[in-house]
Amino acid sequence: MPDHPPVLADSVTKLDTSAAGRVIVTGSHGGVYAAYLARRAGSRAAIFNDAGVGMGNAGISGLSWLNEQGMAAAAIDYTSADIGNAEQAFAQGRISHVNQTAERVGVTPGMACAQAATRLAAADMPHAPCPDITESRDVIRPKGALCKLVLIDSAALVRPEDAGQVIITGSHGALFGDDPSNALRVDALLALFNDAGGGIGTTRLPALDQRGVAAVTVAASSARIGEAHSSWKDGVISAANASASRFGAKVGMPARDLVHSALTAPQ
Repeated sequence: MPDHPPVLADSVTKLDTSAAGRVIVTGSHGGVYAAYLARRAGSRAAIFNDAGVGMGNAGISGLSWLNEQGMAAAAIDYTSADIGNAEQAFAQGRISHVNQTAERVGVTPGMACAQAATRLAAADMPHAPCPDITESRDVIRPKGALCKLVLIDSAALVRPEDAGQVIITGSHGALFGDDPSNALRVDALLALFNDAGGGIGTTRLPALDQRGVAAVTVAASSARIGEAHSSWKDGVISAANASASRFGAKVGMPARDLVHSALTAPQ
């Protein structure tokens, strides 16, 4: 059994070579792409945030994907620790979902995250080649739009040229740290995130409001976290900042209606 503490990563996108052969505890949701990043990093096993599970079980869909790879994985209940906060997950998280590979080393729902991490250290390393998965980035200009619509599955895919456009991201809406610049790397005309079940999953919104950026979240129950197209087509607004009111944003509004309003608003 490896004699190393787990690697704590607020975002699975930040993993480096230190993850190889180790158990990962991450603040990221447990979607397929996040699971892929943990697998690609060479980790032994991983614990994610279940992000409220949400539409189509998207918040934990990576657990079954990893099971097919022979890698043990679990997710904590989003109400037990804030999404995006690995230290809090490790200290107070409670396991809500596990895959069969994790079950074989004794990880069960209700278990403390720290205990689960210890047991996952006994899991076998996956040996099959890691399949390649890419996140989606689509930039389109719908008919009648006065700016572009940028659809990115992760906020990490935003580019400088996206400033001033409508950006829909599949990422959760929790702010990393206290720096408002972490909310989004560019000043969008309108930005959409997934609320990952609510609570801290909306804290990017006031940070973006300070920058004059209209921003909303869609309910995790209405759209698949990690999938921008789902937020656009299926999402229902769950929270909005004051800046979003200029486009008529309201809780309960279909995201596609708000997006249309922003795309066609005079600049």
